[in-house]
Amino acid sequence: MYTTQMNAAKKGIVTEAMKHVAKSEMVDVEWLRQQIAKGQIVIPHNKNHHSLIPEGVGDGLRIKINVNLGISEDENSFEKEMIKVDKAIEMKVHSIMDLSCFGKTEEFRTALIKKSPAMIGTVPIYDALGSFNKEIQDITVDEFFEVVEMHGRNGVDFITVHAGLNKASIEVFKKNPRLNHIVSRGGSLLYAWMKLNNAENPFYEHYDRLLEICERYDITISLGDAMRPGSINDSTDASQIMELMTIGELTKRAWKHNVQVIVEGPGHVAINEIEANMILQKKLCHGAPFYVLGPIVTDVAPGYDHITSAIGGAIAASHGANFLCYVTPAEHLRLPTLDDMKEGIVASKIAAHAADIANNAKGAREWDYKMSKARQELNWEQMFELAIDKEKALKYRQESMPEHDDSCTMCGKLCSMRNMNKIINA
Repeated sequence: MYTTQMNAAKKGIVTEAMKHVAKSEMVDVEWLRQQIAKGQIVIPHNKNHHSLIPEGVGDGLRIKINVNLGISEDENSFEKEMIKVDKAIEMKVHSIMDLSCFGKTEEFRTALIKKSPAMIGTVPIYDALGSFNKEIQDITVDEFFEVVEMHGRNGVDFITVHAGLNKASIEVFKKNPRLNHIVSRGGSLLYAWMKLNNAENPFYEHYDRLLEICERYDITISLGDAMRPGSINDSTDASQIMELMTIGELTKRAWKHNVQVIVEGPGHVAINEIEANMILQKKLCHGAPFYVLGPIVTDVAPGYDHITSAIGGAIAASHGANFLCYVTPAEHLRLPTLDDMKEGIVASKIAAHAADIANNAKGAREWDYKMSKARQELNWEQMFELAIDKEKALKYRQESMPEHDDSCTMCGKLCSMRNMNKIINA
């Protein structure tokens, strides 16, 4: 009857996934269908991901967050990463990207997809290196697409493909030197493959082949930002904008094939440039949902980049970004630990919720209203239940108990809530 969520939407068909998202987001299902048909909202939902609880990404919906996990050569414990997966699911993340690039990648990926109610994303070029155990220049075009096909069969809901990097954008890059060159891992690998083989980017040259695979499994394409800035010195430069223009063209081509599109955005951007970046993306990429890493608003805070990212993410999401990729305290330093991951998730959730309030997302302010009411009533149990991180809030309370239960050790008898309640209720 239909091939993809977008194809169904164009035909006027309301799918079960659309019904679920409309109910969850408290929006009209017919409006949602129309937005999916236009490409303004996506529901990443591979036909083979049977444990998925569908989520919508796009304007008019709550901001979604993504967590990056996966096995690397230096940290290749399947078991440790699965513990992170379980915790991420417990913390109700919307998406998990498997960035595995070493060892039993398909075994990890299929186990992840089988258990995860969150949508799953991957970067196939990473897996190509691990799957074929070759140097980057020796991987063939057919092998790149063989990996994409495998991810589709496995049930991956969206794939990051740096199809906007082409020979034309590389010429712009060469004429406009950067402080940090190409910092995207996938982008740098494709750049190396193109240079070493004196060839065009296979995902750009054979884009229709990519679209055919995505349509077959209903994979959403996340058009990767190979030219994203890796320092605030390089943000909003010619290379970034050139790639964005190409991505806009590729977005339209995908929609013609009924393939849903997410556009990936900048990494390191000064605060005063974030709003302009969001406007440019939405304009040049025809309103497609925008997925941002951060943006990280300063380069000098290693160990605290979950904070620099949350600042940028809140601003970006209040000006048009729809999907935040979390950043952990370990960014730029190491593979995140379980605790790093938790800190990154909480920071990203705070940024997303702050933007939901600014965007008047359905139900966002009610959460804060309930917390404020609980505080006024000095209802500690209710405060803990409403907290984004109940575990940490409860720990802080238990570590420093006051003399009077209706206050905390910061103010004690001077607590404004306690005193005002006594006066007003007298």
